[in-house]
Amino acid sequence: MEEGITIERENTGLAFSYRIEWEHDFSRLAACLHEVGDLHPVRICIVTDSNVAPLYLEDVKEALADTGAELFTWIFPAGEKSKNLATAEELFRFLITNHFQRTDLLAALGGGVTGDLTGFTAAAYLRGIDFIQIPTTLLAQVDSSVGGKTGVDFDAYKNMVGAFHQPRLVYMNTSVLATLPDDQFASGMGEVIKSAEIRSEFFFRKLEKKASLIIARDPDMLSYVIRECCEIKGAVVEDDPNDRGVRAILNFGHTLGHAIEKCKNFELLHGQCVAIGTIGAAWLSMKRGLITESVYQRMININRKFDLPVSAEGVTAEQIVRTAHSDKKMENGKLKFILLDGLGNAIIDNTVSEEELTDAARVLTGEESHA
Repeated sequence: MEEGITIERENTGLAFSYRIEWEHDFSRLAACLHEVGDLHPVRICIVTDSNVAPLYLEDVKEALADTGAELFTWIFPAGEKSKNLATAEELFRFLITNHFQRTDLLAALGGGVTGDLTGFTAAAYLRGIDFIQIPTTLLAQVDSSVGGKTGVDFDAYKNMVGAFHQPRLVYMNTSVLATLPDDQFASGMGEVIKSAEIRSEFFFRKLEKKASLIIARDPDMLSYVIRECCEIKGAVVEDDPNDRGVRAILNFGHTLGHAIEKCKNFELLHGQCVAIGTIGAAWLSMKRGLITESVYQRMININRKFDLPVSAEGVTAEQIVRTAHSDKKMENGKLKFILLDGLGNAIIDNTVSEEELTDAARVLTGEESHA
């Protein structure tokens, strides 16, 4: 299988290092864990949801049996509505009851909700326990499993309670993508496209040209796409692990996207909402003369090519703007917004006005023309 990459930050109080490994099955999971020299768990708790457990839990348990650790499993109801403090409390209780210690390990088996929930629990339990990511969705493999952002939603506000806690290993079995539902695959492509738009015009052109292969889930093409996204995100995370500066560019499309996600009561998947949000941010970039109308239209077209939405139906611009102001990206009363200064070059902007934000939201809701 293709050689993995290392995400690391050295010689600071925030030092970390972990491998991202790509495999075609789960057979090397125990071997990869053994290669993390200071990991010697007596107990491993596999955290997964009710959708993923019937598909992959037994395979992962079989793979982890070679570690010699005692294996536990904890399954929660699938879906964003489980990503909250109440679910985390149940997991805390399970770990306490089963005498998990700081030297033990949690394994997040599933998509972004599972990874975020498990990572948050790992960060808080005993003031920090190790965890690994075993992502099973495209979105988790290209985005949420890498970078150490963990958290849960609070009163339906996205990721309002969380912590930075880096995984010790990210193990990707790319074969699981072959059976991923179409809407989940499209959701993952929302983050893939975003990665290209913020950092690599070349990658964006590649996505345009190779769309048919990607949609057909060609294994080699998917491996390329996932690796490219991980390298883009990894480079940003190494520069800014705690999201104090440049890492904010990873939130391109997220300010409007998160607001739409909440306004729609999580009826749309995260990557679908991000895709809509990128169109709003691109429209603002175009209106400010930072990108051309041609680039803006290419961004709309690539969303449509990968079956991603470009507008928000059933909500109003007023609802979107009001919800956006409750977003965690507010700083000193100003919204930290990510724009494009050319395709592949995201910039942080603190000057987006209420009027501009409303105009962008009106474009997305159809209250104003895209042109």
